[in-house]
Amino acid sequence: MFLRNQVLTSESVGEGHPDKVCDLIADAILDACLEGDPNSRVACEVLATTDTVIVGGEITTNAEIDVEAIVRDTVRKIGYTRKGVGFDAESLSVTNLIDRQSPDIALGVDRDGAGDQGMVFGYATRETPVLMPAPIYWAHELMKRAASVRRKTDLLGPDAKGQISLAYKYGRPHHVDAVVLSHQHSETIAHEDLVDFLKQEIIIPALEPSGLFDKNTRLYINPTGRFVIGGPAGDTGLTGRKIVVDTYGGIAHHGGGAFSGKDPSKVDRSGAYLARWIAVNLVQSGLCTKCEIQLSYAIGVAEPISIAVETFGTGVKSEAELIRIIRRNFDLTPKGMIEALGLRAPIYRRTTNYGHFGKPGLPWERTLALS
Repeated sequence: MFLRNQVLTSESVGEGHPDKVCDLIADAILDACLEGDPNSRVACEVLATTDTVIVGGEITTNAEIDVEAIVRDTVRKIGYTRKGVGFDAESLSVTNLIDRQSPDIALGVDRDGAGDQGMVFGYATRETPVLMPAPIYWAHELMKRAASVRRKTDLLGPDAKGQISLAYKYGRPHHVDAVVLSHQHSETIAHEDLVDFLKQEIIIPALEPSGLFDKNTRLYINPTGRFVIGGPAGDTGLTGRKIVVDTYGGIAHHGGGAFSGKDPSKVDRSGAYLARWIAVNLVQSGLCTKCEIQLSYAIGVAEPISIAVETFGTGVKSEAELIRIIRRNFDLTPKGMIEALGLRAPIYRRTTNYGHFGKPGLPWERTLALS
């Protein structure tokens, strides 16, 4: 795999994508709970559709939170403020179906065990300065540029999706083979003008710095020809449906657990952050140039059930030796990872959009001096 010639594709989505609207509401509720009570237990799920947001799940907290106000404020900040389009912050209906956490789940977590069973993966690679796979890194850069541009014009709406197909040669990024960009837009702009605008203002400025974008790159810009109705008015959104966008763009494995709306006792979130932290440090320390970590947990049990390391032929030590290094330098228990990474702080709105990894300043991106 390390020396293959292939084309790999990753996608990213904008802040106004229906699923990301739900993810951000869920993480905003989580942060509000943690701000008032760092020991809050939160498993928040959100559904958004035409003129409606439904919030459910299980929350046990001493914090006083106004769910409806959080929903409206979040939707407003995303940019859904125009009335009469099927989804706007002021007129949408908010239904609150939140209940308390099951005492059966709380029993194991209260003893510092994992909040659920499951496996998680962490990945790091030298392909980019932030140790992320190049296809997902540049897909996120494309969508960040799109968000910046659309906030300065009335021509674009909040909903958008992008996709990067990256050609590899001898296992290294070689060139951007294709770009797909679909962006919600005003009815007032002609399709030809929209295509030129998106190309000149978003695609070229976002991807030229890669050194991988050239005249041979194929562009697919709003290929259906019309994308006026967007967001939850056009497609129902749910939390947890963009798990590949949130992680490594399909380049690495995924354990299947979603992140947004979950407090750090849920190891499918905190464990994935820990696994990324481990992978980053193995790569940064020179023990390998590409690394995937798998950890698995059982509900109510503190120590992981299994640890696996894959370096794709780039490691300078055996898997057994790397596992010994991991155990020596990282506390793999839920309590240990929460404390080491400061996961009871209200940091989660920063993670929701453009991936949970590869963002400087987040605690699981920092490097250690491994012993």
